[in-house]
Amino acid sequence: MEEKYSPKDIEQKWQMSWEKEKTFKAIVNNDKKKYYLLEMFPYPSGRIHMGHVRNYSIGDVIGRFKRMRGFNVLHPMGWDAFGMPAENAAIQNKSHPATWTYENIDYMRKQLKKMGLSYDWERELATCDLDYYRWEQQIFLEMYAKGLAYKKTSFVNWCPKCETVLANEQVEDGGCWRCDSEVNLKELDQWFFKITDYAEDLLENTYNLPGWPERVLVMQRNWIGKSFGCEIDFPIENTIESIRVFTTRQDTVFGATFMSLAPEHPMAMNITTTDRMADVSAFIEKIKKTDRIKRTAEDFEKEGVFTGSYCINPLTKARMPIFLANFVLMDYGTGAVMAVPTHDQRDFEFAKKYDLPLKVVIKPADVDLDPATIDQAFTDSGIMVNSGQFDGMQSDSAKEAIADFLQAEGHGAKTVNFRLRDWGISRQRYWGNPIPVIYCDSCGVVPVPEKDLPVVLPKDVAFTGEGGSPLALMESFVNCTCPVCGKAARRETDTMDTFVQSSWYFLRYCCPDFQDGILDREQVDHWMSVDQYIGGIEHAVLHLLYARFFTKVLRDLGHTNADEPFINLLTQGMVIKDGSKMSKSKGNVVDPDALITRYGADTARLFSLFAAPPEKDLDWNDQGVDGSFRFLNRIWKIVHENLDAIKAASPVNIASLTTEERNLRRAVHKTIRKVTEDVEERFHFNTAIASVMELLNTLQASSCDSAAVMKEALESVVQLMAPFVPHITEELWQRMGNCVPLSDTSWPEYDRNAVIDEEVLVVVQVNGKLRSKVTVAVDTGEEELKALAMADEKVLLFTEGKTVRKIIYVPGKLINIVVG
Repeated sequence: MEEKYSPKDIEQKWQMSWEKEKTFKAIVNNDKKKYYLLEMFPYPSGRIHMGHVRNYSIGDVIGRFKRMRGFNVLHPMGWDAFGMPAENAAIQNKSHPATWTYENIDYMRKQLKKMGLSYDWERELATCDLDYYRWEQQIFLEMYAKGLAYKKTSFVNWCPKCETVLANEQVEDGGCWRCDSEVNLKELDQWFFKITDYAEDLLENTYNLPGWPERVLVMQRNWIGKSFGCEIDFPIENTIESIRVFTTRQDTVFGATFMSLAPEHPMAMNITTTDRMADVSAFIEKIKKTDRIKRTAEDFEKEGVFTGSYCINPLTKARMPIFLANFVLMDYGTGAVMAVPTHDQRDFEFAKKYDLPLKVVIKPADVDLDPATIDQAFTDSGIMVNSGQFDGMQSDSAKEAIADFLQAEGHGAKTVNFRLRDWGISRQRYWGNPIPVIYCDSCGVVPVPEKDLPVVLPKDVAFTGEGGSPLALMESFVNCTCPVCGKAARRETDTMDTFVQSSWYFLRYCCPDFQDGILDREQVDHWMSVDQYIGGIEHAVLHLLYARFFTKVLRDLGHTNADEPFINLLTQGMVIKDGSKMSKSKGNVVDPDALITRYGADTARLFSLFAAPPEKDLDWNDQGVDGSFRFLNRIWKIVHENLDAIKAASPVNIASLTTEERNLRRAVHKTIRKVTEDVEERFHFNTAIASVMELLNTLQASSCDSAAVMKEALESVVQLMAPFVPHITEELWQRMGNCVPLSDTSWPEYDRNAVIDEEVLVVVQVNGKLRSKVTVAVDTGEEELKALAMADEKVLLFTEGKTVRKIIYVPGKLINIVVG
């Protein structure tokens, strides 16, 4: 009696075997080509979800496939373990963040192992491990020494619920990326990483990443935001100071009629007259509570306040009232905008609202514009007017000429500007990496000496839930001795943004146990860069940009020769159910544990890989899960039905094969070719699996009596499915009498002779219209084929009694009989 397919027993058996034999342990082997595969590591929130199942199954298919193709695969896993959720959980549960975090890691590790993922678990790391964050503090000190880490007072994004600072990239639609609370502005002393020093490098190399989705590269280019323009100085009336603006439209400077400053501009209060002070102060406070992203939206109502002061247009010498405007941000340019209402729509709306003057300086070639009657700004190129010596020029040509004139007259200079701003890394939280800095009244800012690293997070911390940094309340942590002068000093109590930890973990995976420095250069130079990275597109301008920045910094600090962290990037789609992304609040979550308990990990993997291409969203379907389970049972059944024949079979004797046997063998080798191409070239796992399903149908319908051909066919099915469903295939491979584990075998190669068709289907047309199809031997001659076509009963219905003018023949494809 055939043994029933029991996923639980089989999967546990092979997971234990892989772990015992250290099957997936990665060791440098220069005889094999290296392949570094990585999925974005998870935050240890407590449970994996179906998004994890899909993401890690995708990676595992690639890893197992590459391994069978002869590559030396590095496929590690770890935990992005610092962050606010652990601290919030500690407050709620009256526990410690470390306890919550490590308990979650233990549980999630068990879940991932139950999926049969081919990770080298000996390289596992957690970013909250002292052995990890100690070296991150070293990186900070080296960046500080190079001027890449610095502190300044600035307006920052403040989440009132999390009570911490957010980087610009962490504000999504005006809300906190973690809790969705509305983000406000707050002025604080903050530590920054000088990512702007690498703006050009980061931008230029987006054109050298052909393995990345163009969509991600465009998002990064837009975020970096390089623009060519001109800086222009507008003298402030009755002072010796000027307001500097950056503009890409210096061709409109003759039409600038007022000045708009960001409410956060450092000159805002200084230039405000006494009689305007109350209104200006109230406006600034209002803007602090307004989301920066909303302020730049086209449909956001434009508001401002007059400061009482004026500046002078350097070319027209006209007085320009200075306003604070809600749509101007300090994040771009200089935080000041020369307002040209006739040629910028935001300025136009603002000018109309506050009854400010309009002046046309560019017009269409065939139409004059009247500022008294226009109902919107003219923003296209055109002919210069009311622009002095530049009248009559094309505005695009005038840009260069005006820039040269401004520079010659000492009013400005050509320049390049970037939208990218330095990365604020200070966070007012406990559960993060302490910034290794000491403040001394005598010596100022003092970096912690390397010999005193690490600055260890204290364990006996009190969580009140009242906000601010718990570290700041711990005198035993704060109070220290200055390493320079020996006097009493204070320790920095901010911790680093958790995106710092995820910006270099892929490098540390190369040498997780190395204790003599940040990185083992020999190991890093062997494994880097990551050949294939997998994760969500939501990280396009967060983690992915920061990781590129850190790689370049560590390159320049001498720790790696890699210019880029990830050669190829796959952004997988979401798992959705009932039309929306799975979430507890929507009640549409599928529990992976329950799924694996009922069906087994192989079924969970198979459905997540078969239901949609990796880059597309996967629509959850219970019937699809059942179908995947039935397919595995079919494989199990057909292999067991043929076990005796398989074990007794001799190698295939090609010369003695019947037509039926050759046809079956052709189907097998075409499937090998198709699956190989789908996985290796396109990551089209769904179509690869569909090909194997089709082959299984062919096998079950075949009347082939050759044990040798059937053995080759079934072994090929098992090998082709191995990356997708590793447990059942390992078991079947062993039961088929193979001594070497399937994980250690090579990927099947298709026989080029076997895939050549013996017959071909030829379309027969009459006067260009399909009338029949004929199946003939591949080597059938042209004249014989024409005769067969002319004699076809379906064709005769349209040719009898008519004159054949000519017969058009396309070899192996088509015959068109032209009659009249």
